[in-house]
Amino acid sequence: MAKSKNQSRQQWSTYSLIDCGGGRKLERFGSVILIRPEPAAIWTPKLPKDEWARKAHAECIQLGNNKTEWKFSKDFNKSWMIGYPLRGKSINFNLQLTKFKHVGLFPEHFVNWNYIYDSVKKIGPSAKVLNLFAYTGGASLAAKMAGADVVHVDSIKQVISWAKSNMTSSNLKDIRWVVEDALKFVARENKRGNTYHGVILDPPAYGLGAKGERWRLEDSIQEIMQMVNGVLDKREHFVVLNTYSPGFTPLVVENVMKSTLHKSKHLSAKELFLQSETGFKMPTGVTGIATSA
Repeated sequence: MAKSKNQSRQQWSTYSLIDCGGGRKLERFGSVILIRPEPAAIWTPKLPKDEWARKAHAECIQLGNNKTEWKFSKDFNKSWMIGYPLRGKSINFNLQLTKFKHVGLFPEHFVNWNYIYDSVKKIGPSAKVLNLFAYTGGASLAAKMAGADVVHVDSIKQVISWAKSNMTSSNLKDIRWVVEDALKFVARENKRGNTYHGVILDPPAYGLGAKGERWRLEDSIQEIMQMVNGVLDKREHFVVLNTYSPGFTPLVVENVMKSTLHKSKHLSAKELFLQSETGFKMPTGVTGIATSA
């Protein structure tokens, strides 16, 4: 059965969602406080506008046509690091402001990092993990810290370099980096007969292909997940699928996995959210989990 909004309250001292509403969110990453656009936050924020302005070091302004710019109100180091405490250890992220409003970290994924770490530990030192659409590598770091052999796939070379810096900052090594389209890579892995104990996917809602062709996750998700099913270890595996498309409810995600992941015995999906200090639950997407046992 699909589950919604069952994420436990966040416990992460270096990150906090301070407040959200009015199409924005006020967040603290370490000592840096930022205001970023958040279309889902259609309610009125708890804190007054002038308090947001006093707290924030910078705000990302939406200009239209998917363009943004950063407006600075305080002086600060625009490249900095924060850590996430993972089972008594720490994975570290090098952050910076980008023109796409991102900073190099999706903090709502911390529950996935815990799950990935524990799943790899359960499988043991032979665990192989494939991370597709892997971005700056939070899931890859969690799997590697637990002892897995990790393959990290992303189509953007600069993002791979960013993920490498996070690996070094986390005192880890030997992640395999692949700069390639995720679907093409996993299709070749099917042909090679390679299998994995863990597959993690974080596909965007829409994007551009290598030749500029536009695609939507709704049009590609079945093919992607069928390819994932082909590379899963039959005896022992887990799958973590993150989605952000508005139409992808927990039930939709669960049904997609049910129709494609035929090697998996247990499927579930839940709505991800971040708990603000002012009491709001900020929805951020849906995560589906599939396991062999």
